[in-house]
Amino acid sequence: MHQLYTWIFEPGFFSSPQVRVAATIGGVTAMVSAVVGVFTVIRGQSFGGHALGDVSAAGGSGAVLAGMSPLAGFVGLGVFGAGVMDMIGARRGRGRDLATGIVLGAAIGLSALFLYLDTTRGATTGTTQQILFGSIFTVTGSTIPAVVILGGISLGCIAVAYRPLLLITVSSDIAAARGVRVRLVGLLYVLALALSVGLSSMSVGAILSTALLIGPAAAALRLTRTVVRALASACLIGVGATWLGVLLSYDSYYWGSGRQGLPVSFFIVAVVFVAYLVCGLQTAWMARYRREEARCSRLS
Repeated sequence: MHQLYTWIFEPGFFSSPQVRVAATIGGVTAMVSAVVGVFTVIRGQSFGGHALGDVSAAGGSGAVLAGMSPLAGFVGLGVFGAGVMDMIGARRGRGRDLATGIVLGAAIGLSALFLYLDTTRGATTGTTQQILFGSIFTVTGSTIPAVVILGGISLGCIAVAYRPLLLITVSSDIAAARGVRVRLVGLLYVLALALSVGLSSMSVGAILSTALLIGPAAAALRLTRTVVRALASACLIGVGATWLGVLLSYDSYYWGSGRQGLPVSFFIVAVVFVAYLVCGLQTAWMARYRREEARCSRLS
């Protein structure tokens, strides 16, 4: 038993300050992303989440260029981009996609400019890697309060808008007829989305932030169609994938003789992808089992 324990957990794992900070920030981020992600998948706005990831990349790289914390840029420009998308987009899907595409193009252009300036003007080494693909082990413990506060604001927006947001997801026209303030609820949702993408950009990078936002939610919705159960399942999958990714990344330092750990963002995204496939297989197996059961009951 002791050998199995030491094989899974390499020396110093539980005593490492970097691991504790990464597990705390990653856990909070994964939970927030899972909750917001369920509504994002149900509403069919995965493209919007992806676009905000690129907006966050521009914000993070711009913040580094200005000598600020990348988190401030991730969240600040992400919230601004979400507001612009909501302002110029229509409620219908076509107008929303058009607004998303416009913001996405502008964000990619800004990211290219800021990352170029970061590289050529002597910014911190590894800035591009940190912004695009994350570096959660380098985040300091002083960032935890900001992450918790921003995560709480995001979850608070979803909690306040929960019931009307579900109704709007089904039909915005019916919601408006029942007196729901559709625009206000939409603003609360895009604020929650922008904050969650900004937090996940810090954890797994701007490019991969969509995986943490969409992956656990999509996997959970394969298992159940009940929103409450989907929220709980998505949180379990997201937090589990993040913590397992932190463990595998830490352990990878001891694999082979190179003593060079692999990126934690790779492991998190890989675990999320595997979880999505497993949930799909589980769903397919259950559907086949129900068909066989129904066929046998008809024959009997």
